[in-house]
Amino acid sequence: RKHNWTPQLIYYENSGDTAGPRRQVVGYAAIAFYGEEAMAESTQMSEEKGRLLVQLARQTIAEKLGQTAGGREDIAHRLNDETFQSKRGTFVTLTKNHQLRGCIGSIEARLPLAQDIAANAFGAAFRDPRFPPLESGERQAIECKIEVLTVPEPLAFTTEAELLGQLVPGRDGLLLEAGRHKGTFLPTVWDQLPDPEAFWHHLKRKAGLPADYFDPAMRVYRYTTEVLP
Repeated sequence: RKHNWTPQLIYYENSGDTAGPRRQVVGYAAIAFYGEEAMAESTQMSEEKGRLLVQLARQTIAEKLGQTAGGREDIAHRLNDETFQSKRGTFVTLTKNHQLRGCIGSIEARLPLAQDIAANAFGAAFRDPRFPPLESGERQAIECKIEVLTVPEPLAFTTEAELLGQLVPGRDGLLLEAGRHKGTFLPTVWDQLPDPEAFWHHLKRKAGLPADYFDPAMRVYRYTTEVLP
């Protein structure tokens, strides 16, 4: 507070997550502290850089379809910026005539930002199991949206009502993990499911669980996204 630093949770677990009972646990947290300028730089991307990443996604798709003139090398030198080398989770969503045409993403930050977006753009266009692979004649009609995720923050709760009371509609993305079941909803899903209870119940169904399922031991994380550009 003295230095006007902002804390950002990186990860949290307790001893009950790995071994032993959950009635009495020891908690472990990794927290980063940012000054105002660093916080702004770490969570926001300039419009120019956002447009460059959208261009990268579109060129990745075009290359697969053999429709590029210059290809990715046209922007390769601009992607050397350290911003694009940081590891962030991303989602790439493709729409056609305002209808979903493909969406693939990664919650965990496993690859440098530019690589992750290129991989997810390819996946959204050609490997989303809900849709056939994108065809050459469709490319010009495709709209591309990129969402860059913050680090998922674990939620602490003992009842379902306590969990729902922590959600911020329109802002929070949600990740649910319960044994082998796993599912996530991006913040944009609030547009279709504005009620927290409906949002939560549909997420459980997506994860392959009954709508009335509840286990205090399940893991629920929330995150926010920055939509590019």
